[in-house]
Amino acid sequence: MFTGLVEALGSVVSLDAAVGGSRLVLAIPFASELALGDSVAVNGCCLTVASIDGDQIAFDLLGQTLDVTSLGALASGMVVNLERAMKAGDRFGGHFVQGHIDAVGKIHGIEARGQDHVVDVELPDEIARLCIEKGSLAIDGISLTIASLTDRRATFWITPHTWEHTNLHAVVSGQRVNLEADMLAKHVDRLLAARMNAGA
Repeated sequence: MFTGLVEALGSVVSLDAAVGGSRLVLAIPFASELALGDSVAVNGCCLTVASIDGDQIAFDLLGQTLDVTSLGALASGMVVNLERAMKAGDRFGGHFVQGHIDAVGKIHGIEARGQDHVVDVELPDEIARLCIEKGSLAIDGISLTIASLTDRRATFWITPHTWEHTNLHAVVSGQRVNLEADMLAKHVDRLLAARMNAGA
């Protein structure tokens, strides 16, 4: 379980194809605190530490992971958001984030507004129906509040701290981003669909 509060930024060392998937190697500032098998959310996707070599941490990516996330588009030198799994008893400052990517969206626009930035994200239908204004949505693992919402687009106001301490300062219009909808919204959607089908 994660909170969507980005702990640090890492940089991509390499992404090499392997049989049925790929191996992603990242330079991670807290590498010395990791152990084999630990979970780390990389751009919101929960990955397992496969090997450790100094500050370089390797993760094995399944073909299915590459199919449903934006991780396959990573290249050497790119910046990624990192968050370690939440410890019991920690403060819970974001929202419930599982690290299970629901879909991929696309950055539609980025605009500076005074000290803040406004980011528009295009949403696929399966995500848009789970969103509400002032609700939460994880974008590349960042817990963000939806400022405004249309049928296919969500707008977020980004504070200077979030802008500087996440990968948002490095994204460009048209870039694909990982989306994880609010867990409670997904459960309610599923329960209501089951009730409606039962009623029919």
